[in-house]
Amino acid sequence: MAQEPRVDVALTLLEGQAEPSRAELAEATAQLTPGIWFTTALTAPADGRQPDVVWDLTGASPYEGQVAKGRAAVYYANPKFGLSRPFIFSDGFSYGPSDLPGLFAHFNQEYEAGKPGFLDQLLRRGIDVILLGFEERHTHIQANAEVAISAILRAIEERKSDTPLTVGGVSMGGIVTRYALAKLESQQVDHQTATYLSYDSPHNGAWIPLILQQMAYFFEDFTPAGPDGAKQADLIRSPAAQQLLWAWVENSKYKGPVAARSSELRDDFLRDFQSIGNFPQRPLKLGVANGRGDGVGLPLPTGEVAFDWQALIASATARFQPDKGEKQKIGGMHLGLEVRRSTTTEVPALDNAPGGTMGTFGLVADALKAKIADDYRSGAFVPAVSAVALDYDPAKWDVDLKAPVPTPDSGKSHLDDYALDTDNNEHGHISGALIDWIVERIAP
Repeated sequence: MAQEPRVDVALTLLEGQAEPSRAELAEATAQLTPGIWFTTALTAPADGRQPDVVWDLTGASPYEGQVAKGRAAVYYANPKFGLSRPFIFSDGFSYGPSDLPGLFAHFNQEYEAGKPGFLDQLLRRGIDVILLGFEERHTHIQANAEVAISAILRAIEERKSDTPLTVGGVSMGGIVTRYALAKLESQQVDHQTATYLSYDSPHNGAWIPLILQQMAYFFEDFTPAGPDGAKQADLIRSPAAQQLLWAWVENSKYKGPVAARSSELRDDFLRDFQSIGNFPQRPLKLGVANGRGDGVGLPLPTGEVAFDWQALIASATARFQPDKGEKQKIGGMHLGLEVRRSTTTEVPALDNAPGGTMGTFGLVADALKAKIADDYRSGAFVPAVSAVALDYDPAKWDVDLKAPVPTPDSGKSHLDDYALDTDNNEHGHISGALIDWIVERIAP
């Protein structure tokens, strides 16, 4: 029987050294930057555009006793006519409430000189833009899907025409809306949606290096909380992270499986999706990936050191994920006398897989004030094979990450059509090749 992917941690104590003094601990921890790890802020400058109307939304039904809340910013193509051709586009994975002005600015930024931004192109073609956000992006996907259902039903109610909806989202937003549409179909509710669109959404899961997850938990105990009281591992331990990540650990000492059975929330989520049909069946299903489709990933050296931080009484070493094998070193950390060294077994080399990237190594190195080479800062976050929803087991990941992505007419994807980027760009990157492909299909 094949070995399942797992992580192991060796816990030891430094010998022949005294416990660090309170002053030494204070000096070491002063180097640690407070704040939630693995969040990325939208950086496009806001253009001050105000929505025509804002909808305050409450989930259509509770999930696990929780009624999620959200908000939608509505931009009419023609305010005199109101809502006529709705395009609902959902925010993605991060911590806390959505930044809808930032989301508008990001997706409307100039990507080609003299050409309108993506959202302006839609508005000029008569499509009304509805940006959907959530009060807690980090909560259960099923809970936020209920907010998406409320937005869909509100759009149908307020629409002044019989033009079908287009519904989708970026990153986790594509998963939230996919779940919402599939659930409505399972309940035999007419969602009146002709097209579904995902933008670099992790249909089969996303990846944050296990060694970096462990560091978030380990150094959290020595790092003050942020101004809002949030601690640095709060995003990694959140329900949304557990449901999205293919491999996840619950703390820095965890030993055991990291894919199937590492999180009950992910296992339950995958079962829930299967129970409602996995994907909506009625809409045309479109998707784009911020990664390449030719099998060429980032030039990161598998198993080599990404950064090595050494302080007087603390250290942190992170390696790029080795490619499978047994008890392969991924790094370690220590503070005071406590030392942890981690290995993985049968975990694929996901850091250099083709796909949408995140500056995970750089974010952690910066938090520790460690030196890191510029070309080592980012690794794959949403592998291309996940973003285009190839038909493979999302728990086992029995797929060749480095093989060229099959063409849409191969029948090997859950999507009807998809496009891949010209390079492995940052997750959510506004690529001219992807935007032009989308506009041709949803706003001809």
